[in-house]
Amino acid sequence: MTLHENSKSTECSAHSAAVDKATVADASSADTSSNDNGNDNGIDLATIFEPYFRPDENTIVCGALDDEKVAALAAAGVELVINLQPDEELKFDESTAVEQAGMQYEHLPINGTADLKQLKILAFDNILRQHHGKKIAMHCGSGNRVGAAIALRAGWLRGRKMDTAMERGRSHGLTKLAEEVHNRLLVPR
Repeated sequence: MTLHENSKSTECSAHSAAVDKATVADASSADTSSNDNGNDNGIDLATIFEPYFRPDENTIVCGALDDEKVAALAAAGVELVINLQPDEELKFDESTAVEQAGMQYEHLPINGTADLKQLKILAFDNILRQHHGKKIAMHCGSGNRVGAAIALRAGWLRGRKMDTAMERGRSHGLTKLAEEVHNRLLVPR
């Protein structure tokens, strides 16, 4: 998928210096018309994140973060990080790292299937609506819970048909929770 060049320049935060300079140099010399990093200030996020999903130009879905990944997101022009991991899964002070890197931070813990309820999805929808139009990175441990939340949002709150909601979830990282999400979408909300 080729993304259009972003016409406005985005100033990198001071913490972008923590990004591996070789990775940045390699990404900067690459032809951005054939990569999806044209909107990412030359940063090739696909080489930094595993897993990595890019459902659209302003949305990045990835697994757990660390200091270097936070710096890469900031250097790529991300404005908001949405973390769906519960506190016990976090290995560092992510909130502080994200805010010090110049990005906004939202934390909405989803602890597996027990938290895939309408109130959580409503809270998730509220965060996305408040920050509509911003470049965001959403993450959990693997992207699976992000994909589940996106699929349930599409089905329950946006009225999308089952196939559309599930495809939307898969484009955002839905894998292991697919059967659970499918079953929840069968129940009218």
